[in-house]
Amino acid sequence: MTLEVSLIEAVRAGLEERADPVKALEMQAYMKSGMPFLGVQKPGRVALLKSLPRLHDRDEWLDAIRALWREATYREERYIALSLSGDRRFQSVDLLPWFDEMIVTGAWWDYVDEIASKRIGPLLRSTPDVVRPLMLKWSVDADRWRRRTSVICQLGFKGATDVDLLTACVDANVDDPDFFLRKGIGWALREFAKTEPGWVRSFVEARPGLSPLSRREALKHL
Repeated sequence: MTLEVSLIEAVRAGLEERADPVKALEMQAYMKSGMPFLGVQKPGRVALLKSLPRLHDRDEWLDAIRALWREATYREERYIALSLSGDRRFQSVDLLPWFDEMIVTGAWWDYVDEIASKRIGPLLRSTPDVVRPLMLKWSVDADRWRRRTSVICQLGFKGATDVDLLTACVDANVDDPDFFLRKGIGWALREFAKTEPGWVRSFVEARPGLSPLSRREALKHL
């Protein structure tokens, strides 16, 4: 048995051991998920992650993550795959197509927000010449989750925020009626307001077309 297969089996067995049928129904209802849950909450998943065999081969690591994600029958399998995908030893821009697949096939905020801020964001910092043009492209994409990613990928950047990129990605979506885009715009602006409150206030005031939700979220702490 390869380490890759051993890891996958350990994940599935570990989740089954920690399953809670009552919690599973509650978690599925809260997340409005078509994919069922096993009922393993975050503390249980963190404990499982710590117990897993560590892969040192990048190809085996990526193959294991892809298998867990693509073959998942329970949402927690994807949560584990998402957590494993953050291994700092293996991050590089060649993972962008894989993160894109996770965004498009995951297609819900519990996956997308972590991918945007914890996977795409660091790659934007380290390789802006590659990731920045992609975010501009995603900001006008037909897929709303790519667009949300472009808006929120700079969460936590503070003074390192590329304001031109933030402006372009927000402006490309300012008229979109989608709740998750409007919420994402407000979130991105609210976070940046912690660093540049004057800039955010001026930005909002200059855009009367900004939705009430985005405006309220952006100015929440100002």
